[in-house]
Amino acid sequence: GPALFGIVQGGMYRDLREESARSLVEMDFDGYGIGGLSVGEPKSTMLDVLSWTTPLLPENAPHYLMGVGPPEDILEAVRLGIDLFDCVLPTRNARNGTLFTHSGRISIKQAQYAEDERPIDENCLCYTCRHYSRAYLRHLYLANEILSSRLNTIHNLFHYIDFMKRIQEAIRENRLTDFYKAHRSNSNGLEIENPTRSVTTCGIG
Repeated sequence: GPALFGIVQGGMYRDLREESARSLVEMDFDGYGIGGLSVGEPKSTMLDVLSWTTPLLPENAPHYLMGVGPPEDILEAVRLGIDLFDCVLPTRNARNGTLFTHSGRISIKQAQYAEDERPIDENCLCYTCRHYSRAYLRHLYLANEILSSRLNTIHNLFHYIDFMKRIQEAIRENRLTDFYKAHRSNSNGLEIENPTRSVTTCGIG
C-alpha cells in the first residue's frame, strides 16, 4: 500500500530541525522527507541542514529530499544519506533549451551549435542522441516547434535516469567516493566548446 512520510521542517535553524526530526521519528513513519530547502538558500546551508538532519533518521527508512534537482546537488545529498528526490529540471530545462550532458550543460539556442552535427552527448544512448544533431535541435528550438520540447525532454529524462543508475551502481560497488570525485572533475556547468546506503532513486518530471 501507500507509504506515509513525515516531513522534517524547521527552516535553517539546527535546533528546530533536530526537534522536528526527533518528533517525527517517534511517530514511526514509513519514510522521512526533508522539506523547506531549495528555496533560495546558499547550497552550503542546504548541505548543513542535511548533515544535521539525516543522522537522526532511521537508516531502514527512505530519506526524501523535496524539490532538489541539479545533478551536482543530488550527488552531494546522496553522500549525506538521501535516497529519494523529485524535481522539474529535466522537463523545465528541456522546454528552455538547456540540455544535460556528461560534461555539464549546453544551451542549444547558442549560435555555436548552428552547424554542429554531433549529438547532444556522444556518450548518450537516448532516442534523441541516436537520431538528431545539435544543429537540428537548435533549429527546432528557434522555430518554436513542439518537437523541440519533446526531443529535449526525452534526452534530459534519459540522462537523469542514467545518472541515478550510475549512482546506485557506485553505491553497490562501494565506490561512491570515487564516482563523486570523477563527476566533480568532469562536470563544468555550462559546456564551453573546445555513502553507505544501498538504494538511491529519483522522481523526475
